[in-house]
Amino acid sequence: MSQLNPYDKFLGGQPPEAILPATSKAITTYLEVIGAERAMVPPTLGKWSAAEIVSHLADCEIVFAFRLRQTLAEDNPTIQPFDQDKWAAQYSGIPVALAVEAFNALRNWNLRLIQSALPAAAGKTMTHPERGEMTFQTVIETMAGHDLNHLAQLRHIAELTA
Repeated sequence: MSQLNPYDKFLGGQPPEAILPATSKAITTYLEVIGAERAMVPPTLGKWSAAEIVSHLADCEIVFAFRLRQTLAEDNPTIQPFDQDKWAAQYSGIPVALAVEAFNALRNWNLRLIQSALPAAAGKTMTHPERGEMTFQTVIETMAGHDLNHLAQLRHIAELTA
């Protein structure tokens, strides 16, 4: 599964249904430590700031939303990959509060969809051009592992700030 889900290693056996609803609170907790001003500053040269990480999470939530809905609506659709660095070029100056608001709204919307679709849709397939055939459940697991990866980055920034 790890080649289908490059974030599988972050799950450590944790169920996605426990991770996904907890991410919003974790983001808020780390940002309270980091502070709005510090959130705009990268921890080191070439790394994303906390605000950029949260903007990325919001963008990814849009991508996951489309992939999940496309998989439910179509038979084995081919999903669109994206270049995260090109998308990140637009993040400069986005207030972290706006990124959090967007992420939270999208995540709540996606959680509602996931809860209503599972378990019936877990095995529905889609094709990722770079990873091959994936299931609805694999996308959910990817979302959770992706969350944990970026939450670890936010935790690191918070530790540098504290």
